[in-house]
Amino acid sequence: MRILVLFATALALQGATPNRAPLQPNAFNQLPLGSVMPKGWLLDQLKIQAAGLSGHLDEFWPDVGPNSAWLGGTGEGWERGPYFLDGLVPLAYLTRDPVLTAKVRKWMDWTLDHQSPEGWIGPAKNTDWWPNYVMLKALMQFQEATGDPRVIPVMRKYFAYQLAHLDQRPLKEWAIFRWHDEALSVLWLYNRTGDASLLDLARKLHQQGHDWEAQFADFKTTELVPRGKTNLSTHGVNNAMALKAAAVWWLVTGDPADRAGVDTMLRALDRYHGQPNGIFSADEHYAGRDPSQGTELCAVVEAMFSLEQDLSILGEPSFGDRLEKIAYNALPATLSPDIWAHQYDQQANQIVCSISNHRWATNGPESNIFGLEPNFGCCTANMHQGWPKLAANLWMATPDDGLAAVVYAPSEVSTTVRGVAVRVEEQTGYPFRENVTLAVHPERAATFPLALRIPEWATDATVAVNGTAVAGAKAGQFLRIEREWRAGDRVEVRFPMAVRLSHWYNNSIAVERGPLVYSLRVGESWHKIRQTGPAADWEIYPASPWNYGLVVDPASFAGAFTVKERPLARQPYTAMDSPVEITAKARRVPQWQLVEDSPAPISVSPVTSRRPEETITMVPYGAAKLRITAFPYLIPGKEEPPRR
Repeated sequence: MRILVLFATALALQGATPNRAPLQPNAFNQLPLGSVMPKGWLLDQLKIQAAGLSGHLDEFWPDVGPNSAWLGGTGEGWERGPYFLDGLVPLAYLTRDPVLTAKVRKWMDWTLDHQSPEGWIGPAKNTDWWPNYVMLKALMQFQEATGDPRVIPVMRKYFAYQLAHLDQRPLKEWAIFRWHDEALSVLWLYNRTGDASLLDLARKLHQQGHDWEAQFADFKTTELVPRGKTNLSTHGVNNAMALKAAAVWWLVTGDPADRAGVDTMLRALDRYHGQPNGIFSADEHYAGRDPSQGTELCAVVEAMFSLEQDLSILGEPSFGDRLEKIAYNALPATLSPDIWAHQYDQQANQIVCSISNHRWATNGPESNIFGLEPNFGCCTANMHQGWPKLAANLWMATPDDGLAAVVYAPSEVSTTVRGVAVRVEEQTGYPFRENVTLAVHPERAATFPLALRIPEWATDATVAVNGTAVAGAKAGQFLRIEREWRAGDRVEVRFPMAVRLSHWYNNSIAVERGPLVYSLRVGESWHKIRQTGPAADWEIYPASPWNYGLVVDPASFAGAFTVKERPLARQPYTAMDSPVEITAKARRVPQWQLVEDSPAPISVSPVTSRRPEETITMVPYGAAKLRITAFPYLIPGKEEPPRR
């Protein structure tokens, strides 16, 4: 095991691989898996994940068990094995868990050692291009973590086979709408081999794939899919994956219209389907802005992966803001604290997790219970990539051979910068705390740039190096510090986290502070309804009132919210152990009731109530498994007096 760790570290120190001409250069180059290692609460999160479903799923869930066709068996041979590996690979190497790395190698060995003479990879019974897209992503990560010499030849042979057969066997169904996920792998290989035929393959994938940019240039906002029907262009996970389509294609074309495509898509999804947690509704398809509609867990982790690519390719700081908002809110909200259970759909306003309709756009009645396989098993296989890939992409390389802190969390990056081995330790309780300290440790004195993303909300951010203030920190931009760095240099960053209000469906408001969204803490009563091996399915019912309106004037709310910081627990995403609480004044709104176990549509704010004023407690969205996040509000002094 010691040799394996040292080998992985040596690979990480090789640094990033830039794009070859004629591809456009990335704004930031992603570092090999293992260059960035999680620490602190984030490492704890990965360890909890490894001790839960992610580390044990293959031991009792048949779809990724020993009879999987991706291990040479007769079982499931489509997407579930690759999905599982796409998250298990980074989880294993970022936790340095010998049991998980042995599992990874078992799966990788079968795929790498059983390529057909013609070049096909995976089970012979699978004839769909789509599952191979996912296995290729797992292979890329495995190669970066281990340097396994088999990976690149296998990928070259497979892509040559595909290029020769795509006209006779064109993309179909899911593969059409997810072409960009394979294009990433194709361009990754091109950057390592220079084989020009790979660019021909990328163009053919685009030609046969869905035109996402055209869809969002003329976005049909009212096209909601009837229950029981399927429209792959409005499917939530397809859209989450497609958030990188325009950026990936811009690498090939250099067309400014392609470069702008990601922003165009995000603006449209926000306007018509946006939710306070940073993601759009899609349960299973577009579902509008009502915060009682759901969002699929697969869409959450795929949106995160897309934004990691967008941030690397285009370098827009807003993508880092969005990535943090989804990762630090929507991701933990849909996982149980021990990560032995998950939801298929989460709701921003979620008061009962039960087997009932919940007014979903297209999904079934089990969609928001916490369990092993609620509604459908794709998320059971695919959920594992969320935290590990975020951890792997906290830091990236700048084109001029420096380092960029693109997302903040406790971590350590080790790489080679301008020929010098450099290690930077990031010490922070972010996103629960305001301060970030970067301890810089070059092997010897070296001059290189350090780029720091200043979040859009951090209007009064300050940066100091060894106690001396650095000018130029502007919200929504990268601050570049180029100097001679010496061992022991410290960069002190402070992102003041003032409470903010944002407006949502029917003029409701959400409370935000830093990258976190805050939700009403509702008492949770968990009821086990099914046991499957070591995993269980749970319903959750409220044990305290929920139908509150905030007593606040959104135009002038100074002093309306009180922030209290509490100790940072090993699992910070629980309602009772939350590291931050916000209290505020509120009144019950009795006319706001449940309909099919979901809060009824919110009345347009401001609303009125005669109920007495109370003090309520809000906790980070991801910690509250039952919650109100989009609140109606009452203007102070204008609400109705309480009944006598």
